[in-house]
Amino acid sequence: MSPCFASKCEELMNPSLGQVLTLLILAIPISSIAWTITHEEIFRETRDWCVRNSKTCRTIYERKFFYLFTCEYCFSHYVTAIFLIITRFKLLLPGWRGYLISGFALVWVANIYMSIFARLRLDIKRERVEISAVEREVKPESSGEK
Repeated sequence: MSPCFASKCEELMNPSLGQVLTLLILAIPISSIAWTITHEEIFRETRDWCVRNSKTCRTIYERKFFYLFTCEYCFSHYVTAIFLIITRFKLLLPGWRGYLISGFALVWVANIYMSIFARLRLDIKRERVEISAVEREVKPESSGEK
């Protein structure tokens, strides 16, 4: 392996700080859009309709199409594709290979963000249930003293 080839490989495989920051930042709106459409109340009716169609449509293509709008992981691939078209972000390599690498890296980071968010929401819900249970225990005791 020639020294020139080795330095070129090393240069290509070491993403700049700017690329890493872009990756981490672009994954935020991707995860936000994918999570909102697949989980939040504002899209519940549309999501319920997609869930029904993903189970009842006649062809597998129709069922899979509607399933895309119910799965945050699946949907994040399409949101990522839109963001890559808009931003033209390439990771590590020029051309289509950079798009391919950045696409899968963005999906991966976005899904890490969504997993963290889901865990946080679960913890918050658990805390609310625990607080509610404590409040119910305290109310009978305090109302009995009056």
